[in-house]
Amino acid sequence: MERKEEVPKLLAGRGLPDFKFIGPDEINQQIPSLLMRLEKDLSSLELRLAKKQKEEKIMSWEEVMTPLQQIGECLRWSWGCVSHLNSVCNSDKLREAFRAQQPEVIRFSNRLGQSQVLYKALCLLKDKPLNPLTPVQERIVEKELLSMNHRGVGLDENAQVSFNLTCERLAELSTTFSNNVLDSTKEWSLLIKNRSEVSGLPTRVLEDLANAARESGDLFEDGVSLASPEKGPWKVGLDMPRYIPFMTHAKNRELREILYKAYVSRASEGDLNNQPLIEEILKLRTQQAKCLGYSNWAELSLANKMADNVKAVDDLLYELKEAAYPVAQKELAKIKACAIRNGFPRDSKFAPWDLAFWSERLRQEEFELNQEALRPWFPLPQVLQGLFKLCNRLFEISIETADGEAPIWHEDVRFFKVRDKDGSPLAAFYLDPFTRPGSKRGGAWMDECIVRHKLASGENIAPVAYLICNQSRPVGEVPSLMSFEEVETLFHEFGHGLQHMLTTVDHPQAAGINNVEWDAVELPSQFMENWCLEEKTIRDIARHWQTGEPLPEVEVQKLKRSKTFNSGLATLRQVHFALTDIKLHSYWSSSLGITPDELRRKIATTTTVISPIEEDQFLCAFSHIFAGGYAAGYYSYKWAEVLSSDAFGAFEEIGLDQEAKIKSLGKLFRETILSEGGSRPPIDIFISFRNRPPNSDALIRHSGLENTIKP
Repeated sequence: MERKEEVPKLLAGRGLPDFKFIGPDEINQQIPSLLMRLEKDLSSLELRLAKKQKEEKIMSWEEVMTPLQQIGECLRWSWGCVSHLNSVCNSDKLREAFRAQQPEVIRFSNRLGQSQVLYKALCLLKDKPLNPLTPVQERIVEKELLSMNHRGVGLDENAQVSFNLTCERLAELSTTFSNNVLDSTKEWSLLIKNRSEVSGLPTRVLEDLANAARESGDLFEDGVSLASPEKGPWKVGLDMPRYIPFMTHAKNRELREILYKAYVSRASEGDLNNQPLIEEILKLRTQQAKCLGYSNWAELSLANKMADNVKAVDDLLYELKEAAYPVAQKELAKIKACAIRNGFPRDSKFAPWDLAFWSERLRQEEFELNQEALRPWFPLPQVLQGLFKLCNRLFEISIETADGEAPIWHEDVRFFKVRDKDGSPLAAFYLDPFTRPGSKRGGAWMDECIVRHKLASGENIAPVAYLICNQSRPVGEVPSLMSFEEVETLFHEFGHGLQHMLTTVDHPQAAGINNVEWDAVELPSQFMENWCLEEKTIRDIARHWQTGEPLPEVEVQKLKRSKTFNSGLATLRQVHFALTDIKLHSYWSSSLGITPDELRRKIATTTTVISPIEEDQFLCAFSHIFAGGYAAGYYSYKWAEVLSSDAFGAFEEIGLDQEAKIKSLGKLFRETILSEGGSRPPIDIFISFRNRPPNSDALIRHSGLENTIKP
């Protein structure tokens, strides 16, 4: 029987969150109440299980896993709402509430993960269940036992106390790291008043920069902003929608240098300095790993991934490095030659802030492709329409707007419903597409709002996803006009969303992305990126926002030909990040006598073709590994790219113009990769789709590295 009155009203642990009622005061008042309620439920569960263990009674799944999942889900939902708002509506008060409650949330999570009674019950359930477990249930129990071991269930009392304090400290450090990156990004700006200093910037970019100046109150007279795209002033910032276009198109090299140095030195000095946090995080992670019986954090991390060990990761990355490095050197030489042809002094040193600018000039020379000029053909509403049409074509689902039918956290946010081919409801998702540098974390991500599960009554609860991007905002009557990279990002995050929303697994512990090994979780997202330039899809997503005219075929072909442009540099960049990550978590220690940054620079000697400058403190903003889930796991992007390219290769093999076969294969992709989630090992699911293990042939071909990588 439900006890609704005993659950905090505003953080109830179920349904769509009513965001307007979840503020700092509610968080401080109700998270403690929620934790008290969950502690009571956990203690009651332990008493029941301990009694059964004492009486040597065999236990069922329903007696152990169902109540355990309910406790965990209530905490995930409630704290998930708080964490979500902290990422998309960050403020000083919300940040302080998050910081105040986080330690207690971690303490309860550790209490849950270190319960000897629960651990023993899970072991008994695994070995001697009342009713035979299904393969899915067996996998869930095995993963739960591994998780509890990683949370210190096997430690003695004194070791657990130290372990738990370290967990709290690591969470605090990660939160501070993320806040420092956000603050340093939003605090830096440059107001430009001289028209000559923005030479080269497209009109759309000038509009964005003038709009930023207006919003920040620069150059007002009699209460009216004087900022305009033609006359300025223009405010440049370090958020991606302003930073990338400026670095790509601004002719003023001195300003590019200023902007670049500000970007790569974010969160590296003053009160926002992340350097000491990095060393402490790495030391504490190593300490935690050794406490659990592992040599280092990488070994612990890989215990729950597809890659068997650090060597397997190294082998992949070094193989890619060996292939990409000579290609990247040639690409850099071509870029330099382009710069010299166009007036770059031969005796000047080519610098990192020259790379994006002259790469774009070379792209225009080789392909006559100006990506900035293509933005009018990628308005967000049209891109969404084309994306939804692709999903209908591949997976036989329909997506409809449902704005106003769900609470939202910002006026930018959209809400959509997903239906199956028979019209039955499947899922829903929020879309928060636009940048808000002052309050929203940078980057793009998908997160869970509601996970698919079945109630005791038999009712299925449909999943709901958060899809977050940071693309350019609409300006006046002009919609958000997307770069092609922003289109790919949207498709990428939607791929994650599809795996969350189209799951058919009834056990929430393995539904959607849950229980999926981290180095396989990027498969659906990277798979969806491949469709952006597929013939039918590009026709649907690329239409001029004013005329509705499709993107000219000549421009489509330019985009396709340029797909592997600078692929050596791009591959090498990912290898550099991944090797830095895995070496920091498997090799670095303070006893080496070098800092993490010095180790990163040593790695850079063989993984970059332009050495990092003195001001480059990239690690200080490497949120993926210091404030996200990619610690000793950044290699996953490349690992999963082998899977995703091979999966898309299956569609290429049958012919992308063979509509009946495409639909049939899309159905199979949905029924395996998207449907089965974490219910089976990802390699088994992949083989069910591909009828063989994965290989790297398609990735080699898609990357344009056929002549350098050996299959």
